[in-house]
Amino acid sequence: MNKNVFVLLIVSAALIYSCTQKVETPKAREIWSAEQANEWYKPWGWLRGCDFIPSTAINQLEMWQSETFDTATINKELGWAEGIGMNVMRVYLHHVAWQTDSAGFKNRMDQYLAISSKHGISTIFVFFDDCWNPTYQAGKQPDPKPGIHNSGWVRDPGDLIHQDTTLVVTLEKYVKDVLKTFANDKRIVLWDVYNEPGNSGYENKSMPLLKKVFQWGREVNPSQPLSAGVWNLSLSDLNKFQVENSDVITYHNYQNDTLHQACIDTLQRYGRPMLCTEYMARKHRSRFDNIMPILKAQNIAAINWGLVAGKTNTKYAWDEPTPDGSEPKLWFHEIFHTDGTPYKQEEVDVIKSLTGK
Repeated sequence: MNKNVFVLLIVSAALIYSCTQKVETPKAREIWSAEQANEWYKPWGWLRGCDFIPSTAINQLEMWQSETFDTATINKELGWAEGIGMNVMRVYLHHVAWQTDSAGFKNRMDQYLAISSKHGISTIFVFFDDCWNPTYQAGKQPDPKPGIHNSGWVRDPGDLIHQDTTLVVTLEKYVKDVLKTFANDKRIVLWDVYNEPGNSGYENKSMPLLKKVFQWGREVNPSQPLSAGVWNLSLSDLNKFQVENSDVITYHNYQNDTLHQACIDTLQRYGRPMLCTEYMARKHRSRFDNIMPILKAQNIAAINWGLVAGKTNTKYAWDEPTPDGSEPKLWFHEIFHTDGTPYKQEEVDVIKSLTGK
């Protein structure tokens, strides 16, 4: 037999064999045991901080796109957070920023982590989100609507996931690429895989993606835990799945101290570390002086919505639009004005007394 023909036959046989073999799906790890989760939590001490977006960004895309990635403002505002003893920030990502420029996006994430760690601040990153505007696009983002809370915030993936079933392929690549890149980064506390699933009237329509993102995360198996915070008692199916599949328990609560403690009592039965990843809405009697001490006493992470009043307009309440853009009588969220002066000095004094600053 001709030598070239023989080689060709061998190569063809190898190709046929490889094509008939099943592609192995990475084996997803199990949820962490309560013991493993509590051991992980010990070195972190008491975590306290904010849901952070720089005051110059209206939404996640404006924060992360290259044209508007504002390191100067991020550095300045995280410096103010450091000054009052904050040591963690919860930060939202968006798949479109990755889809447009995946390498640049991950580089900007690394830049953010470098800035935050310089200020002694660790990070919780959030992948998906069911809140506020259902559609979005890359490029220039809208200007704020005067007096309207989160007028430009965008969901991820929003309505598109219910219209284009192929989007899930992109979302899987996005989640796994980011997780693999930062799987062993000690500047990251945990991955919050889905913010308020079921919000905006989606309810159980969000369950398939919620299940998938936990699956993708476990297949990558980063060193950091995975979680999705419970936030609405009426979403029983989602709540059950979230607490049973989260390595550590995260939750949102914007209620007064009595109701907040009742929420804590309910979740403590899982025997896992607890992180409150959203609280503090002054109008609803969720404040620093009555909630933060409760969380510190029980070593529950205290992460309030908002650091600096800016383009998100979250100093205005959800249900109290102020179309003339005048100053609200009572700020809903946020701690600082854009010049770094506190909204209320007595609140900052409370925070500093609790953080040791």
